[in-house]
Amino acid sequence: MHRRESAFVIAFRVLFERPTLAVMMFLQYAIWGTWSVALAGYLEQELGFTGWGLAFIYNALPLMSLIVPFTAGQIADRFMPAQRALALFHLLGGGLLIALAFQRELIPMTALMLGYAFFYAPTLALSNSVAFRNLKAPEMEFGPIRVWGTIGWIVANFGVSFTRGQFGSLQWGVIDVFALAGGISLLAALACLALPHTPPAKESSDPLAFTKAFSLLHDPNYRIFFLIALIVATELPLYYVLTFPFLQSAGGVVGITAENLPSWMTIAQIAEIFTIAFMLPAVLPIWGVRKTMLVGIFAWPMRYAVFALAWAFHQTASWTVWLAVAALALHGFCYVFFFVVAFIYTDSVAPSDVRSSAQALINVAVLGVGMLLGGFFAGWLKEFFTVEGVTNYTRVFTVPTVITVLAGIAFAVLFREKPAGEVAPQAN
Repeated sequence: MHRRESAFVIAFRVLFERPTLAVMMFLQYAIWGTWSVALAGYLEQELGFTGWGLAFIYNALPLMSLIVPFTAGQIADRFMPAQRALALFHLLGGGLLIALAFQRELIPMTALMLGYAFFYAPTLALSNSVAFRNLKAPEMEFGPIRVWGTIGWIVANFGVSFTRGQFGSLQWGVIDVFALAGGISLLAALACLALPHTPPAKESSDPLAFTKAFSLLHDPNYRIFFLIALIVATELPLYYVLTFPFLQSAGGVVGITAENLPSWMTIAQIAEIFTIAFMLPAVLPIWGVRKTMLVGIFAWPMRYAVFALAWAFHQTASWTVWLAVAALALHGFCYVFFFVVAFIYTDSVAPSDVRSSAQALINVAVLGVGMLLGGFFAGWLKEFFTVEGVTNYTRVFTVPTVITVLAGIAFAVLFREKPAGEVAPQAN
């Protein structure tokens, strides 16, 4: 593929050539987006869950990300076609999501969330693997495919706002976001059967793909990259778990409510669309992995600092709330320029016969260990800075601001992009 091909041309060409991959990503992230954004506000406002309760529910996915991705990667690399594994996991996960819609107590909800996450967690790595293995030039073409996951997340959140506004789904007697996500998951199971056939690798003599994937950590440079990715990932749950309650509490002064907030939060994903589909293919070949990821890392403290500022002045200067809403757009850089590039970089340096397991490896760091620690950290921060039922979000968001600044400095000093690990090759 010629490097002078524009990002716009790449986006439309890849969509035309691989529409089923776009559908896969759309449904993959529509499932997660349906419940992830609005659930925290529902649990806090409707069911009275504390910060620790939110941590238990939201940490089910990171916990299962530690356990099952290597199993799923092993299956896709050695035993079962990846598209069939995806269909099976979405089918079982959809049933559990529907069961979750009827729960209102912490203990049974946590148990069912663990079961659901056991099946959903591997699909995050497998969907990446299916895309990478069916694209001609993943370093340029993955972004325009992955962007459909962001579009799915946006559509899901507008769908939640629509069902709450038009059909009063908050009063259905079930947890609406789980019911909607369950239906999408069952649809995804059917859609995965139409994906390109992605068989397991046959050429490797090593039956344990995940052990070979661990060899990536023998490289000191990749080990630095892996550890800093893990640290930054610990701050991601503060966005997923606390942004909705934060904006719901601060946003009352400007008319932001539980019904319309899911739509406002899609600003993050709208910005992500532009970043992943057009900016990433354009800048990654020029900047390389190191510079692109540095931009991504330092976008994090910018966003959290704005959140901290907004809470400090939201009562006297309501415009600061709108500044916080606008800062949601930084998520395009926070997530895409760091985590999506991390997936691309991992695929580029992994041995060809263990790429599903290599994706599982980086998912363990990002969605497993990082999110698990970060989920409990988010719950602890909320409880620690809550007095008489009021959370001081200025202090809450100052903490991740400092942590991500330090992570960015460490990455700038320690990570060196080697020629052999470059994501964007020279043009022919």
